Amino acid sequence: MKHSTDTRAVRIAAPALEGSRPVSVPIYQSSTYVFDDPEVLADSMAVPDRSFVYGRLSNPTVRALENAVADLEGGVGAVATSSGMGAINMALLGLLESGDHVIAQRALYGGTHASIMDFQRRFGIEVTFVSGHDADEVRAAVRPRTRVLYLETIANPMCHVSDLPAMFAVAREKGLVSVVDNTFASPILCRPIELGADIVVHSATKYLGGHSDVLGGVAVFADRDLYHKVWHFGVELGSTPDPFAAWLTIRGIRTLPLRMRRHCENTEYLARRVDAHPAVTRAHWPGLPSHESYEVAKGFLPAFGGLFAFDLAGGRAAGTAFLKAVRLANLSVSLGGVETLVMHPATSSHRSLSDEELAATGIGPGTIRVAVGIEDPEDLWADFSQALDSL
Repeated sequence: MKHSTDTRAVRIAAPALEGSRPVSVPIYQSSTYVFDDPEVLADSMAVPDRSFVYGRLSNPTVRALENAVADLEGGVGAVATSSGMGAINMALLGLLESGDHVIAQRALYGGTHASIMDFQRRFGIEVTFVSGHDADEVRAAVRPRTRVLYLETIANPMCHVSDLPAMFAVAREKGLVSVVDNTFASPILCRPIELGADIVVHSATKYLGGHSDVLGGVAVFADRDLYHKVWHFGVELGSTPDPFAAWLTIRGIRTLPLRMRRHCENTEYLARRVDAHPAVTRAHWPGLPSHESYEVAKGFLPAFGGLFAFDLAGGRAAGTAFLKAVRLANLSVSLGGVETLVMHPATSSHRSLSDEELAATGIGPGTIRVAVGIEDPEDLWADFSQALDSL
């Protein structure tokens, strides 16, 4: 049947691929999908891994990202979100109810700490903070309403590394869901599900995307029932990423192993040089024997990540002077991109913490965080050296 021009202008069909497939994942910029069978449509709205129905539920480009990260992490499935905090809040709120209890490590990303404290104020979800090094400390903190153990592989910004295998063992023993933020390690350095984690979350904005041009998050699941449960909540929450953001993240993942290798090499070189400078009282990187997590990190990390922090002898005034003196490194928040970034945690990423809370996590007034890029390491050291010398 020949339709009118008005109808044909509306009903443009996507070409079917016969005998070939694209090398890169296409951007499927469609909000909804057409079905021939109403029963297939109904079935596809009930679970996360069937046919595509509506963009908030699923999208081919987004699913390609989810499948890629789930495969890298060794999970049964993943749910992508529009930001890393979207993944964290989706996972936690998808698991918790009013009156529940969370055990979390003390050294947390500031945004995560703020969310957990907000849950406590608004929903009566209580929290106990632990060091992350002592399994008995976690065991003693468990209550009848404890539901979640929340950890980070490498913590922001002091690079604390929790004893993940020991912590996950306690979670299994006590029937807790273990959630770990693996952003700073990426699946190249650590795959927490292989160590016993139930849920792994990422800010895909960081190393997965890798180019400072996309916001995104992802949660990966070791258990299919847990995956479906949190997916349903994520659909209701509306934390779905845009297909273009998913596509940019997929593009970034293709070079992730190469970039992570360079990030780690540059960080080792720079952290050791900075640690020896007289203007610095101490550098914080788990690859340094002086770091509190050195022995733990050696147990399951093949390399120690692309981020470190250091304390300046002159306190906040020295920190301000250093940030003004660097020329190659950029004063900026975030991390995981190809360029080196520096920042002052106490007034940026962890600004929501009180002075007492900052001290408890080891963040001082002169603490500088460095997200090391993939530039030439000699150029980076020349920049840091002149800035430190100027103090």
